[in-house]
Amino acid sequence: MASEKTLSQYWLRIQRSLFPWLEEELGELTEKEQKLVTTLELVRIERFTASSRGLRGRPPKERAAVARAFVAKAVYNMPTTRALLDRLACDKKLRRLCGWEQKVGIPSESTFSRAFAEFAESQLPMLVHQAMISENLSEDIVGHISRDATEIEVREKPPKDTKAETGSDEKKRKLGRPKKGEEAVKEPTRLERQQTMTLEEMLADLPHQCDVGTKKNSKGFKESWTGFKFHLDAADSQIPVSCILTSASTHDSQVALPLATMTSRLVTNLYDLMDSAYDAPIIREHSRSLGHVPIIDINPRRNTPLREELRAEARRFDLLHFERPEDRRYKERTTVERVYGRLKDEFGGRMIRVRGYAKVLAHLMFGILALTADQLMRLVSQPVT
Repeated sequence: MASEKTLSQYWLRIQRSLFPWLEEELGELTEKEQKLVTTLELVRIERFTASSRGLRGRPPKERAAVARAFVAKAVYNMPTTRALLDRLACDKKLRRLCGWEQKVGIPSESTFSRAFAEFAESQLPMLVHQAMISENLSEDIVGHISRDATEIEVREKPPKDTKAETGSDEKKRKLGRPKKGEEAVKEPTRLERQQTMTLEEMLADLPHQCDVGTKKNSKGFKESWTGFKFHLDAADSQIPVSCILTSASTHDSQVALPLATMTSRLVTNLYDLMDSAYDAPIIREHSRSLGHVPIIDINPRRNTPLREELRAEARRFDLLHFERPEDRRYKERTTVERVYGRLKDEFGGRMIRVRGYAKVLAHLMFGILALTADQLMRLVSQPVT
């Protein structure tokens, strides 16, 4: 693939030129420090941060170094900004890799907080991630896009009115049977409305406030959490492509169309893999309209005969030791689950100490940046067995 060849050349330059030069300047680099250097070089977040040089008034602290420090926080899986500042104060190599030559140049915790709010408002990590995907995957053909959502717990209380906003001024539907001579008007669902919306309108129509979500775990028991829900499209090799954050109560299917539209603008893929939560004719038709082949697990819902038929068919396939090509491809959907596992365990997805939709999204996207850079480098740095 063209991007893999480019990444290989980039990786060779890092190994042969950048690492030796840094070791002469800073001393021997540990494996974690080499990982940070590679991530910072691939992300290049300083390209998207505004410089204050030449402007009137009191200049703010250099935002590029602060942004690099937040990437380092995700790479090192640090729980808080305070832990990041303590590490910068005692780790000379980390401090210089982020952009500060002297310890006295490190901004205060309040400055870091203001800078993070600016990054969240401008959606800096989201823009950087989209640029990374466009630069490295836009010329390739991705075999499978796996789509799913995961719960995001936060330390925030949902508002008293937990009913998610719809983004429209529609009148509330009257309950009960309509009056005699009055026709019952069925309001379109969000999925039906999205068919005629642009991507920007679909994103604005999704609920974004913190609320309570409920789902069934692998054992069939209901679990609830307070916070948000993170929706993700992952390509082969566990590379996150598109991300959307919504209220915790948002159903997975309501984000399928905007996710698919975002992904189609960044990469070219062949198959869309989704679980039974996305089993809807509108989603299947939208996938086909983009030139993809949808492979979605069937959801029988309350159709008992269909459920029994699916079970009987599965037993027949087991008896014949037969596996359909679609079933084999569907197994690739675990890619997105592994991405969520790494995001939460290795890149700060479980340690969210900020509040508000914009800041929670920015925190998660800094982790996605580090994870994406790590997966891209794994494509070229590890020998194929």
